[in-house]
Amino acid sequence: MVELLSSYVLLSGSAGMKSTSLQKNALLVAVLSSFLTPFMGSSIIVSLPTLGRDLSMNVILLSWVSTAYLLAAAACLVPFGRASDIYGRKKIFIAGVALDTVSSLVGALSTSSAMLLGARVFQGIGGAMIFSFGVAIVSAVYPPEKRGRVLGITIATVYIGLSSGPVIGGFLTGHLGWRSIFLLNACIGMTILTATLWKLKGEWAPAREESFDFWGSLIYVTALIMVMYGLSEMPVPHAFMFVTLGMAAAVAFIFWELRMTYPVLDIKLFRRNRTFLFSNLAALINYCATFAVSFLVSLYLQYIKGLSPQASGMVLVFQPIMMALFSPLAGRLSDRVEPRICASAGMAVIAVGLGFFAFLSPETHFVSIIVNQMLLGVGFAFFSSPNTNAVMSSVDKRHFGIASGTLATMRLTGQMLSMGAVMVIFASFHVSTVMISPAYYGTFLASTRTAFVVFATACLLGVFSSLARGRKPAIPRD
Repeated sequence: MVELLSSYVLLSGSAGMKSTSLQKNALLVAVLSSFLTPFMGSSIIVSLPTLGRDLSMNVILLSWVSTAYLLAAAACLVPFGRASDIYGRKKIFIAGVALDTVSSLVGALSTSSAMLLGARVFQGIGGAMIFSFGVAIVSAVYPPEKRGRVLGITIATVYIGLSSGPVIGGFLTGHLGWRSIFLLNACIGMTILTATLWKLKGEWAPAREESFDFWGSLIYVTALIMVMYGLSEMPVPHAFMFVTLGMAAAVAFIFWELRMTYPVLDIKLFRRNRTFLFSNLAALINYCATFAVSFLVSLYLQYIKGLSPQASGMVLVFQPIMMALFSPLAGRLSDRVEPRICASAGMAVIAVGLGFFAFLSPETHFVSIIVNQMLLGVGFAFFSSPNTNAVMSSVDKRHFGIASGTLATMRLTGQMLSMGAVMVIFASFHVSTVMISPAYYGTFLASTRTAFVVFATACLLGVFSSLARGRKPAIPRD
């Protein structure tokens, strides 16, 4: 944290007075917004068993507390990333924070699983309007040679949100109930709104003269929702129908976009930009292999080890703490060393950590779990910051919004696939529709170990995708 704050001061004081003020305020808002959504996501995970008992939710419904948010956010990210380039990044961001805040209040007042899941959907839409802002805005106001370092600070803040979430969420759940988590998130949202309106002046709309592709956006959202929903419902027969229809819509979307003068997603970015293509693919594989880790380990600690939500949060916190500590270092390193080397090494470390979790048992010592959480945290840090730097450095400024939106979509789609894979594995072990009780502990643990085997294998394959991106291109300066 000391390194993060000192880096903030150094970066904000490295240009002329007017430029310095803009950079400082942009970084402040980016840091606050980067904290909001990961904090909510990690804090709610430790409350799931308590929440499930309160609202009578089985394992499938509990998974949808995360999945509903991810599905809505992933579907809306690219359209809102494009809209921010056209209509103004700050304008879209403010609307997103306001929607997230109101949805959090609705979540706190939920009296049924349907009401809670509905609130999570709208939180996801608000999150889609928030996600691309931080990366896009700091990439726009900081010079290319400092981009890796400032992105490292922004990503470190994401991990501070992740690290504080389990601790604060566990404490709140244990003492004030799970609803207090939503109320705290609403308070954070109001703080961000105040800081943005007060501190961040001006607007950024580099593609203001271009038109918004409404029909392309509609096809895109439809395709992604159908594919993601189908994957989340696997292996139920109707799930294959949704995936097939979604893939057909995705093909139609590609053909539509290739004909558009101002597409919502420039397909040519993938065709002509090897770094952009493989960096996004690496992000997709990485998050697919890692997102469900906290979900599975949290359930393992509370069901198998018998820990309270607060104690589980204290165990989970070590992973994001290491992310927060090492992300600025990894970001600075990616300004000097090829990002593909840093990111690939980070992904290899993650694969080792996931392989360890494949051997979880009731006798696994807490120290071993904590050390492995720390190992995963270091791996995440050395993958995320360099990979983000590679993506943002491979496009020009007018594409920053869509590039950060695409990268965030890969992250959320990977997270959706991760939860979908867990649900398929749970279904194959026949624990997906039951309330987890001592009679099912053995089966639950076997399904959890199987999931980690699958994730470790995926991460190993992701190392090759990360290496395939080639050397970092010349940094665009226009």
